[in-house]
Amino acid sequence: MESHGESSSGNELGDFLRARRAALDPHRLGLPDDGRLRRVPGLRREELAQLAHVSIDYVVRLEQGRTRRVSRPVLDALADALQLAPDERAYLFTVADATQVTPATRPGGQKVDGQLRQLLDGMHDIPAMVLNRRMDVLAWNRGAAALLTDFAALPPVERNLIRLTFLDDAYRALYADWPRAARECVAVLRMEAGRHPDDQALSALVGELTVRDPDFRTWWADHQVRGPRQLAKTYHHPVIGSVTLDVQQFSVDTQPDQQLVAYTAPPDSPSQEALRFLLQWSAHPTDRPDTPATERGRRD
Repeated sequence: MESHGESSSGNELGDFLRARRAALDPHRLGLPDDGRLRRVPGLRREELAQLAHVSIDYVVRLEQGRTRRVSRPVLDALADALQLAPDERAYLFTVADATQVTPATRPGGQKVDGQLRQLLDGMHDIPAMVLNRRMDVLAWNRGAAALLTDFAALPPVERNLIRLTFLDDAYRALYADWPRAARECVAVLRMEAGRHPDDQALSALVGELTVRDPDFRTWWADHQVRGPRQLAKTYHHPVIGSVTLDVQQFSVDTQPDQQLVAYTAPPDSPSQEALRFLLQWSAHPTDRPDTPATERGRRD
């Protein structure tokens, strides 16, 4: 008897296929009701095999990690049968490649070039920071610290946006829709884990969050994935109140594992006015009125 609760043991391809199979509604796919009781949600293995035009035994071997060689036409057929979104399709091809020959990968770059730091410091009107593929915050400007958190006050190991999102109560409270933002973080991390299965620091981060946060543990098991895309996030900031910002992401050519992330607001919007006030407020700490200190809450 098949089970969708099987634990992951390094078989990312099989885990992903099972998770996406479980997420599909067979009735919406037009599959006939044969009267058999469905013991698990989603498609049966034989139904996936039928839709992808492969044998049931082949699907079983893929999901159990007993088949290491998967051709592109078969992967395309599986992706079509599972109705994968573009990010999910890319992830499927990534983890299928990873099950064959995985070259050793170096950890994501930690060094930020001096010119990039100079660019950050010169972005007086835009909060911005540099992240690596694990979403470690490698560098930031004054605006990013004012908008999100005082990264300089955190130990380097805690300067990670996903870690802060799940384990830091004050950072978590910034999000107007925390569950949505947190699930997006998990999907991004899952995509990177598929691309870099040998990244020990990334695996350690996943392990820590899996142990310490039940929401992360549940969402990680869902195998949702997401690549870069246009984002807008709404924050409830203690100084400027509610503000909705566009999140711009730029690759760094000299460091492929790094990206520059900037936060902007639509022109002439209330959010732009609020952001402008925050940046002025943070630029002149001695001139602003005293504000009550907020004690930061971190989870044990």
